[in-house]
Amino acid sequence: MLQVQLEVGPDPAEVGRARRWARSRLAGCGIGDDEPLAETLILLISELVTNAVVHTGCPAVLRMLFGEPGVRVEVADASDRAPSPRQAAGDDTGGRGLELVDGLADRWGWQREGAGKRIWCEIDRAEKSAGEFAGGPAGDAPGGPEIQGAIREPRVYL
Repeated sequence: MLQVQLEVGPDPAEVGRARRWARSRLAGCGIGDDEPLAETLILLISELVTNAVVHTGCPAVLRMLFGEPGVRVEVADASDRAPSPRQAAGDDTGGRGLELVDGLADRWGWQREGAGKRIWCEIDRAEKSAGEFAGGPAGDAPGGPEIQGAIREPRVYL
């Protein structure tokens, strides 16, 4: 399994840098910019890094792990505040990040890490068509720590 990581400062401008960095790492692993997998991963990275820097005000570490069956994205920060999905109203400009993660990732969750936490999501590398972004029950990577956060159940999007 290949793992790469980037330290992200507590500034919302860092989200763009994280996206550019992630695109270059995806390309280095043979996942082209024009592939739906790449676009989905970049959106997930954008949401998780945004949540970390905006809601915690702390630096974070973005990790991407490449292996079978797919790609795992992790964002660790120093805040002990658990991720909390919100119900955004129609005109709200925020509050949809974890809902997007829930809809796009095959699996996701979070766990405590030291004094902070790590939120993660996984995307299987199998080609997916639009509407197939519903996965099975989540689980942590083999040998990883026990999951402490909410995990989504399988969903079907029509």
